Amino acid sequence: MKFFVDTAEIDAIAELHALGMVDGVTTNPSLIKKSGRDILEVTKEICDLVPGPVSAEVVALKAEDMIAEGRKLAEIAENIAVKVPLTWDGLQACKTLTDEGKMVNVTLCFSANQALLAAKAGATFISPFIGRLDDINIDGLELIEDIRTIYDNYGFDTQILAASIRTANHMSDCAKIGADVATAPPAVIKAMANHVLTDKGLAQFIKDAADANIKIV
Repeated sequence: MKFFVDTAEIDAIAELHALGMVDGVTTNPSLIKKSGRDILEVTKEICDLVPGPVSAEVVALKAEDMIAEGRKLAEIAENIAVKVPLTWDGLQACKTLTDEGKMVNVTLCFSANQALLAAKAGATFISPFIGRLDDINIDGLELIEDIRTIYDNYGFDTQILAASIRTANHMSDCAKIGADVATAPPAVIKAMANHVLTDKGLAQFIKDAADANIKIV
């Protein structure tokens, strides 16, 4: 499973990228706002740092305006994935931009029907939101399973990009289900390394090394 990091913070991306933990980046207007940077400027910097897909989201609501914004965003770098919402206008924009050879990430997906439409429109990525479904007592992981089944049944090339990841368990669950990609905040990716038994075992090793006066260098 590919790891995308869900942030527009350059330092956080660079740290994970140096460890080989970043296959791509996803951003949205909220993350751009949080970064305090100009969208075109920070997106270009991210694209220069990460060779994989970098999702940059349109802010228009009408298809023709989304297409214009998508073309502008795609000029930033070859690895831009234009991010459009899963609305009827967004699907129209997806079809046009995909036909022009651009990568498109269709976001805010909350049902298998929506995912099926996005695949038919040629989306490169579909972004089902796990955490937001969990927030309303719907199992977001079941949606990933349903999309995986549908896409496998018919050989769709659209990649399942699990989004709205809240926990480290979400990451392993998505990998088991067969998501192609999971995008998560830096803190969640780092939390995957944590385990109470690792901490306990390390503490014992350090104590024993000190007691035995073990020195390596």
